[in-house]
Amino acid sequence: MTVTMVPPPEALPDVLPTERLNQRAMPVRALRGELRRIPAWRNALTVIMALAQTFGVVIAAVVVDTWWAWLAAFVLMGRGHCLLNILGHEAAHRLLFPQRRLNDFVGRWLLGYPSLQAFNGYRRVHFAHHRDELGPDEPDRSLYAGYPIPVDSWRRKLRRDLFGQSAYKNLRSLYFGVRKLNREALQVLAVQVVLLGASIAAGEPLAYVVWLGAWCTLWKVSNRLRAIAEHGGMERSKDRRRTTHVIRQTRLARFAMVPYHTGWHLAHHVDMGVPWRNLPRLHHELVTSGWLVPDIEYPSYRSFWKACSNGSARTTAAAPHSAASSFLDFS
Repeated sequence: MTVTMVPPPEALPDVLPTERLNQRAMPVRALRGELRRIPAWRNALTVIMALAQTFGVVIAAVVVDTWWAWLAAFVLMGRGHCLLNILGHEAAHRLLFPQRRLNDFVGRWLLGYPSLQAFNGYRRVHFAHHRDELGPDEPDRSLYAGYPIPVDSWRRKLRRDLFGQSAYKNLRSLYFGVRKLNREALQVLAVQVVLLGASIAAGEPLAYVVWLGAWCTLWKVSNRLRAIAEHGGMERSKDRRRTTHVIRQTRLARFAMVPYHTGWHLAHHVDMGVPWRNLPRLHHELVTSGWLVPDIEYPSYRSFWKACSNGSARTTAAAPHSAASSFLDFS
């Protein structure tokens, strides 16, 4: 028999609608309005803190200038790119600031381009993902398909991420975008040139090596681990419990890999207009209604990854290799 990661029908109670949720599990109008409020000033502080953490660790390594400081900066920058990209995702949904120009400026120039995220291209493909998760036009269909997979296949994917093969595909996309004079590719390149120039001007070109090297390796591993934990092995369905996993959030996971409540991903797919601060509240509503039950929640990310790399009983082909990112899309 074919192993699947989709919850069985008996684990998906048919309890909707309720007084607070409609048939699709979205909050009713009054609750939706409350959950969709964007706290602009708090988000501004969050962006400042994210930038301080990412640029700060590299600046600290420049000041200390010892081998262990550079190593620490490299490791922490894997998380730093995660911070920038997740907030960039929030900006792509126009949920950072109510003012569209401000939202897109911050998402593009302060969050996306420093972390090699093609903001406009990412918004386009990400909205295609939300329109029909795992459908025929799913941009990351090859990334999510085929799970669970054999352990050796899972390890090969992570090795390709860790040693830069996935990043190489993304950087080739940037290269060809620049050759075609694609406007956003040129903007991404311009920001990277500024970062490189700043590191050279400071007398420490190693700072940019750490910045880019962490993106090419640790961030790619982290991004794949998170992405597969969101939709790996699921199926196309109007019931988002069949398209998106539910994984219990811990402080360590939220610090290292799923900051800004992005781990409450099913709530995000139920209503993608809810800002990140309110996703735990929406998740709580889904649980309280009886629509989300403990039987479909993985107790940890480690338990999920163990389940998704246990494909010995599969009778179908494993998923093809895919770079765990659509961020550098200049089409």
